[in-house]
Amino acid sequence: MNLRVLLLILALSATACSGGSDGDKRAESSTSSSASESSTSTMPGAPAGDSSTTTSSVAAATATTQGGTATTGKPVTTTGPASGRADASGAFIAGPNGAAVASSPGGAVIHRIRAGVVMAVDATDRGWAHVVTPCENRLWVNIADGHIEKTADIVIDPGHGGPEPGAVGPGGLKEKDLNFAVAQMTAEALKAEGITVALARTGDYRQTLGSRVAVATAMDPKAFVSIHHNAAPDEHRASPGTETYYQTGKDVPADRKAASKRLAGLIYEEVFKALSAYQADWAADRDAGTKYRLGDSGNDYYGILRISAIGGVVGTLAELAFVTNPTEETLLQRDDVRRVEAAGVARGIVRFLRTNDPGTGFIEPYPRTEPAGGGGGSQGCNDPT
Repeated sequence: MNLRVLLLILALSATACSGGSDGDKRAESSTSSSASESSTSTMPGAPAGDSSTTTSSVAAATATTQGGTATTGKPVTTTGPASGRADASGAFIAGPNGAAVASSPGGAVIHRIRAGVVMAVDATDRGWAHVVTPCENRLWVNIADGHIEKTADIVIDPGHGGPEPGAVGPGGLKEKDLNFAVAQMTAEALKAEGITVALARTGDYRQTLGSRVAVATAMDPKAFVSIHHNAAPDEHRASPGTETYYQTGKDVPADRKAASKRLAGLIYEEVFKALSAYQADWAADRDAGTKYRLGDSGNDYYGILRISAIGGVVGTLAELAFVTNPTEETLLQRDDVRRVEAAGVARGIVRFLRTNDPGTGFIEPYPRTEPAGGGGGSQGCNDPT
């Protein structure tokens, strides 16, 4: 198995639960308390300062099950007979009738995962694939009920989903729906350029941070982009308050830091330019632009960046506009504006892949001490069936 996939899958449970999720500053972001970011891991290759452990078996032992389904909301690790098992990678995509799920290869079916759901694969055994489900349960799915995509050039993550709506505009526009629409449009634009793309979330269901990143890591993409829309601005201005965040934690290798920074700068440049064609009372933070945020440990504050760094994937988090700002919400309800946003994200990604352009918008962020909201962990999570 790819070592990065193995290390990430071992780290997912505790990292995702302690890290929260990855989106707007209030609704789906990583916590930054010393307790949550202090290192509890002895896993080789896990960045010190992140709450990663290798005790997935402990999570399994402490979870209770009913009919094979976790009732505690904690990740469940299950394995089948060793015979026939082979390491694998890629992402399993459930077919139109969903996919049978069992605790062992060929075992009794526990339930069926919803059609279209994508899950990271780390092994196969006699026609079954061992996957990380959206709620980070480790189970087996019948490969005949779907198919495995081995790789993708780019993995796009639509932030939030299911009972975690993200920010909500004054007119009721939910960030989770907006993120998903723009992510789909971004994928379409990239495919038109001959770039292979996968979505980390393929419908309106809850999904942990770890599961999203596991999909990316298993598909070995050139980049991973998490799409969001923002909340809680500092001010209003004449231009868009677009923000992008890049990986720069103390344990991220220099070459990945540079690549993540360039990707974030290119996406910022293109989205800012695209949205600037519209008139609005734009909301913004005082330090809007291409930037970073570190937690108390010196690693990336936002879980989506921290966990993708563990997996060895170049990642960025894009906050395209402020859905909580009334004039921006009005724009974002329009498909043409969403397509303009998506086209901007896609152009930034294409330039990242095909040019050496450095990007723009780089700014030194002001210190932030307020914690972001919760979300993105596995506690209480139910897989989409």
